[in-house]
Amino acid sequence: MASSLAKPAHGCPSTVGGTQLIIFGIVLYVVGAVAGIAILKTIGGLLLVIGVILWVLGSMGRAVGGRKHYY
Repeated sequence: MASSLAKPAHGCPSTVGGTQLIIFGIVLYVVGAVAGIAILKTIGGLLLVIGVILWVLGSMGRAVGGRKHYY
């Protein structure tokens, strides 16, 4: 039996991968800010922005990087 995360009820593709990228970016940014490590803040910020862009494009149904859906 498939879990509810595998395919949402409204028929749109799952965006779990994009959400994980956003969460990872937030975690890296916070760790970099607390520890005072500038490279972690930079990488976290970039991952956060890229994750949000891919998440928005994927939720709009547009092809991203040659793929119909970004997971």
